[in-house]
Amino acid sequence: MSEFNATIPFDPVKIGIVSISDRASTGVYEDKGLPALQDWLTRALHNPITFEPRLIPDEKDRISATLIELVDAGCSLVLTTGGTGPALRDVTPEATLAVADKEMPGFGEQMRQISLKFVPTAILSRQVAVIRSQSLIINLPGQPKSIAETLEGLKDAEGKAVVHGIFAAVPYCVDLIGGPYMETKDEVCKAFRPKTAIRPAR
Repeated sequence: MSEFNATIPFDPVKIGIVSISDRASTGVYEDKGLPALQDWLTRALHNPITFEPRLIPDEKDRISATLIELVDAGCSLVLTTGGTGPALRDVTPEATLAVADKEMPGFGEQMRQISLKFVPTAILSRQVAVIRSQSLIINLPGQPKSIAETLEGLKDAEGKAVVHGIFAAVPYCVDLIGGPYMETKDEVCKAFRPKTAIRPAR
């Protein structure tokens, strides 16, 4: 019997990315949220990714409908950016909670802890994370720099994690809800899994 040495392929993953902004969605200014999300995820994951991008206004029902659409389309992970502050038109958290089967409060708590290292107004952020069916939905900040900081965390001069970013917990959460096995690039963000949940080395 001949040996077969082909490497095990990485699981493909479908990710919904949603930028929520009245002005960007109407062309008043260029959207920077979707490119920031796509760039970071491409750098952070070994998995082949199919992106499902959406650029929509700050309208609660529209946001909820978009999240449902992406979950129904098979997105294991949906990341939103924008609309999480206290302004009257900021309704992303409410729209996200409206479609939730379960709330995952630790993600929002950690994002605020990271952002507080930079600005005291981080306490005004209202990001939430929820599970709907077999999909994890996470609200992220609106600025590209803040998106990267909250996903990746804070590192010292030697590249060692000082404060873990939220994405370190995302792959195992996706495992637990029956999604694909997501594998991160350690130099960007090292995912954490219990030893019993780690696949054998390639």
